[in-house]
Amino acid sequence: MSETGFLSPNRIYEGDARKLLWSVAPESVALSFWSPPYFVGKSYETGMDFADWRDLLSETIENHYPAIVPGGFLSINIADILAFEDPDMPRIQADNINSKKVKITREQVLAAQRDNPGFDKYQLAALLGCSEQTIDRRLKHNNVRGGKYSPQTRVQLTAGLIEEWASNAGFYLYDRRVWVKDPCWENSRWHSLSYRSVDEWEHLLIFWKPGITVVDRNRLNADEWSEWGSRGVWEIASVRSNSMHESQFPMELPRRMIRMLTEPDDLVLDCFVGSGTTALAAIQEGRQFMGFDINPDSVRLAESRIEQTLATTRMLL
Repeated sequence: MSETGFLSPNRIYEGDARKLLWSVAPESVALSFWSPPYFVGKSYETGMDFADWRDLLSETIENHYPAIVPGGFLSINIADILAFEDPDMPRIQADNINSKKVKITREQVLAAQRDNPGFDKYQLAALLGCSEQTIDRRLKHNNVRGGKYSPQTRVQLTAGLIEEWASNAGFYLYDRRVWVKDPCWENSRWHSLSYRSVDEWEHLLIFWKPGITVVDRNRLNADEWSEWGSRGVWEIASVRSNSMHESQFPMELPRRMIRMLTEPDDLVLDCFVGSGTTALAAIQEGRQFMGFDINPDSVRLAESRIEQTLATTRMLL
């Protein structure tokens, strides 16, 4: 804590962002840039259901409003899709004909049933030379292995949810960018035999708090403005290895946001600081930083990386 009773800048704090935000000095944060849990099964999401995820994000957004300067920004990096179990959703019946190891068709099973009306699925399986599970799948259109009795997974777009929560808090959608990642999807859960696309891009949603916003094109040079400052699609390579933290994003993401939306010495906040990438970008761009994380290991990692960066910066001065 500073002498004012509020959290001091240029520090990383351990705790729940929803609570720590109340200790940030009012109207002190020029930009809050962060990437929340995506609710896709990461270790730090263990035990979290959809209601928990909704409450975490909506309350975090709401509690930002007093801390952001008038005319300042809240920018959230988040994947486009949210996947969660929905017991009320009908099961998607997919006949993946290219993936079938057994080439027995539904029509063949139905024909065998007509010819042998007294046969059960075991007798039909023996007749057709397949397993009883194959008979069951063909008759019931159930081709799901290992998940026949679990709830269907529902997919929902995230941007509309985030915009609703931000609007309820008093923010207005100012702009958005699309971060196109390089093809790093080989092990993605969405790289499947269905018609669903692989997850190759994410949202960068930018919300504005009412007030005077200074627009200074001199923050970027002419090439930067034409290449990415005024462009809606940012093609930035993703982090090659998440060895330090399982949800790292590339330095270029916060760096661009900080360069565009803040002035030197402005305060930049990341309330899910993770490995500290946003704080490092703030330091490199001559801004103040503040970070929150509920995980003590993440706090220690971020502090270590910041200490190294500051030491390197002092050596170069």
